[in-house]
Amino acid sequence: MSTATPDLSRVLVCGATGYVGGRLVGRLLEKGYRVTCLVRSPEKLTKFAWFRHERLRVVEGELEDPAATENALADVHAAYYLVHSMQSAKGEYAKRDRELAVSFRQAAEASACKRIIYLGGLGELGPDLSQHLDSRREVGEILQAGAVPTTVFRAAMIIGSGSASFETLRYLVERLPVMVTPKWVKTETQPVAIRDVLRYLVECLEVPETIGRTLDIGGPDVMTYQEIMQVMAEKLKLRRRIIFPVPVLTPRLSSLWIGLVTPVSASIARPLAEGLKNRTVCRNDDSVRLIPGERLGVESAIDAALGKTNRGEIETRWSTAGQMPGDPDWAGGTTLTDQRQTVVEGSAQQTFAEIRSIGGANGYWGAGFLWHVRGWMDQAIGGPGLRRGRRHPTDLHYGEAVDFWRVTRLIPNERLTLRAEMKLPGEAELDFQLQPQEIDSTLLVMTARFRPRGLLGLAYWYAVYPLHGFVFPVMLRGIARNVQSAKSR
Repeated sequence: MSTATPDLSRVLVCGATGYVGGRLVGRLLEKGYRVTCLVRSPEKLTKFAWFRHERLRVVEGELEDPAATENALADVHAAYYLVHSMQSAKGEYAKRDRELAVSFRQAAEASACKRIIYLGGLGELGPDLSQHLDSRREVGEILQAGAVPTTVFRAAMIIGSGSASFETLRYLVERLPVMVTPKWVKTETQPVAIRDVLRYLVECLEVPETIGRTLDIGGPDVMTYQEIMQVMAEKLKLRRRIIFPVPVLTPRLSSLWIGLVTPVSASIARPLAEGLKNRTVCRNDDSVRLIPGERLGVESAIDAALGKTNRGEIETRWSTAGQMPGDPDWAGGTTLTDQRQTVVEGSAQQTFAEIRSIGGANGYWGAGFLWHVRGWMDQAIGGPGLRRGRRHPTDLHYGEAVDFWRVTRLIPNERLTLRAEMKLPGEAELDFQLQPQEIDSTLLVMTARFRPRGLLGLAYWYAVYPLHGFVFPVMLRGIARNVQSAKSR
C-alpha cells in the first residue's frame, strides 16, 4: 500500500547564501514551492534573480537564535539543512556544527515541520574518517535522532562552477605541470555534478520513499583523484600532468601548498585534503532507483562547469558563504584615514560601473606590481592574497569576495565599501563615494580607513602610508580615464 506524499509546498532553506543553497532556492521556486530563507545577512540574497519572488519569504536571523529559527519554521512543511563549517579552526567547527544541529532539531520538533533534508558527505565509516567528514556524518545522525523524519544525502566531490573542490582541482592542474602529491590521490571517489545534486534535493520532496532514508548520491563514474586531474588537464587543453604520489605529505602540508597555488585558503583546503584519504564511493544505488534520471559523468560535469566559468555565469561561489564581519564603528577609537578625490567626466552611473569592476583579472587601474607584491606578502602569512579573484568580471554584490576584500556596502551609483580580509594588525576598509556634479560629471571620494591594533598597527600604517601617495592617485586617474574612454566609444 503506497504512502501519500505529505503536503510539502512550504519549505525552509537554511544555508541559502551558501554554494548549494543559493542555487537550490531558485529551483524550488521554479517548481512552484513557497520558500522561506533564514539568513544572517539578507543583503547577500539581492544578487539572485529570485530575491523579489512573490513566493519567497526572508527571515533575518541566525540558527543560534531560537526565536529567529522558530519564526523561520512557522508554517513550514519541509526544511533543508545545508549548514556546515568549512574553516578548519582547531576542531572548533565540529563542536559548533554539533550544537547548531541539536538546536535546529529541537526547534523543528516544536514546529509543524514534517520533514528535514540534509546534505552531508560521503566517506567510508571507521576510525580513519577525516574530522570534517566525521562532523558531517555526526550532524546527519543528530538530525535523524529527532522526531522529525530526516533524509540524509551523502555526496563526494561536487563538480560545479564556483565550488571549492572544483576550483582547487582546476587551479592545481592549470598551474602545476608537475605535482608532488599525497599518496591519497590514488583513492577512489565518485564525483557528482552540482545540477544532479540539486535535482536530488528538489525531487525527493515528491518521493515519499526517501523520507527518513540515508541516500548516497554520485555520478556514474568511479575514479581516482589522479585520474580526475588528468581529465581536467584534457578539458583545459593541457598536456598530461606528471604526478608523483608520496607517503610523507601530510594534510597540513598539503593544505598549505593548496593555499599557495589555488584561491582556496589553507584553512578551507585542510578539510578537503584530509578527506582525500577516505574512499568516497556510493554504497548502493538506492538514490538512482528512487529518483531516476540521467546523471552527468566526470567529463560532462567538468565541461559544464568550465563553460559556466568561461561565460561568467557562476551562480554561487564558495568564497561568498560564511559570516559577514561586523561593521566597525569608525567614529570611536583611533582611526587613521587617507582621503583623496577627483572629478570624473561622466555620470555617477558610468563612474560606479567602472568602480564595481575593481579587482580580480581587472586589477586596480595601475600599479599592478605593487598590488601583486602585497598579495604575495599576505598569502605568505596565511591570508587570502589576490587568489580569490571575483565571481564575475563586472557584476558585484554585497557579501562577495574580491581578492583580499569583502563587499560590506553597495549602494548603486552612490557607494561601494570594501573591508580588508588580509592579515593585518588592525581593521581596514576602502570606501568609494560618488557625488553627482553639474554638466555630467561626478565627484569621486576615495577613503582608506585603518584602526590600528597596538603599536604594531601604528607601525604598519606609517610604513605603507608613503605608498598610498603613489597607488591611490594612480587608481583615481585610472577610473577617470576608463570612464572617459567608455563614453567616447
